[in-house]
Amino acid sequence: MGLKIVKYNKVPESGYLDYISEWELSEEIIVPMASSRGDASFQELLTRWAVDETDEVYKKGFVPSTLYFLVDKKKVLGAIHFRHELNDDLLCRGGHIGYGIRPSERGNGYASKMLLMLLGLVEAKGYEKILITCDEGNMASAKTIENANGIFCDKIELEVETTLRYWIDLDS
Repeated sequence: MGLKIVKYNKVPESGYLDYISEWELSEEIIVPMASSRGDASFQELLTRWAVDETDEVYKKGFVPSTLYFLVDKKKVLGAIHFRHELNDDLLCRGGHIGYGIRPSERGNGYASKMLLMLLGLVEAKGYEKILITCDEGNMASAKTIENANGIFCDKIELEVETTLRYWIDLDS
């Protein structure tokens, strides 16, 4: 199997369109939200994702981030969004990383593999500790985080949802 994570600008348009169309047909909330297309063309998305990596995003209340996709040959299986730093909102919910696997490919261990690949990349960039969160009821995501050596920190109750927070120490 040729599983790898690639930066957004290395994904073929046809692979992305197949991936995002499946999400849209499922009528689920697309995770990570950064991989959503809305009304944008693929070229517009590439431009938006490039801007997301710059300081320009501070003007909108965001932090710089990079979107990667998990691919096997040319099929896009999932997406993982790495936020380069934390603001107050991301510290409570969201963390450094958000990820999702397309509906038809869940249950194959892809989320764990994708997360581990990304953690290797960010460790090589000098990150020492990474915060990852998930909704309290999302046991699959909690298990994925724990399988990547995520250490449960606490629960944060926000309005009607409870967020579980995990830290991953990349130095250990």
